[in-house]
Amino acid sequence: MDTVVSRDGTPIAYGTRGSGPALVLVGGAMTTGEHAAPLAGLLADSFTVVTYDRRGRGRSGDTRPYAVGREVEDLAEVIRAVGGPAALYGVSSGAALALHAASAGTAVSRVALYEPPFTVGEADPSRREALLAADDRGGAVELFMTRIGLPPEMIAGARRSPAWPGLEAVAPTLAYDDELLGDGAPPLDRLALVPVPALVMAGSASPPAMTEAARTVAEALPEGTYRELDGQTHDVAPEAVAAALREFLLP
Repeated sequence: MDTVVSRDGTPIAYGTRGSGPALVLVGGAMTTGEHAAPLAGLLADSFTVVTYDRRGRGRSGDTRPYAVGREVEDLAEVIRAVGGPAALYGVSSGAALALHAASAGTAVSRVALYEPPFTVGEADPSRREALLAADDRGGAVELFMTRIGLPPEMIAGARRSPAWPGLEAVAPTLAYDDELLGDGAPPLDRLALVPVPALVMAGSASPPAMTEAARTVAEALPEGTYRELDGQTHDVAPEAVAAALREFLLP
């Protein structure tokens, strides 16, 4: 992986593969660039696919206090390093970050999103905040998994898996995702400022709240389109996303 230095001095690790127009994959909560590797491999024959570790994760650094604007600057530096402008594909809270970047005038050509985790109605991050304040990282991870619809038996299995310590290691960045989402409602004023074509996707097998939020975001974007991926959940299959991205991004 290569490294860029963001405006506040934080090193941000990124990698590229393939050739063609630049496409940056923006990961969701508790993920690093490695999680996007399967999708990047599927798209590398058509795009210069960029994966990166958001601040506080993987090989990237972190600088306190956190601010959404700093994550936007991180993304802008990654785009600059690969010769932007670039298309963005953001997953979950990464979709919220992609929207922040596009509405702020970052060098973005198109935006594709998968299940931005806004809530049509009220959202309350206070329980997660309390868990992180008590340094109960495992509890914060479990709460996150519950909120994205994982059943209790899957969460219990995750706790017993070798991957669990890695999840706890990045659990403090869940607070960053909360800040990206603001009060939890779709940010209609900001969405109206996104000046590029946007595809908002959701899985047909996801909870209705996920599809409702995705549809609301698509309708609020000036050039937004909503698409449902058949049989998919929040843990979407790379093959399903790759096909939708090719159709949206390639002429």
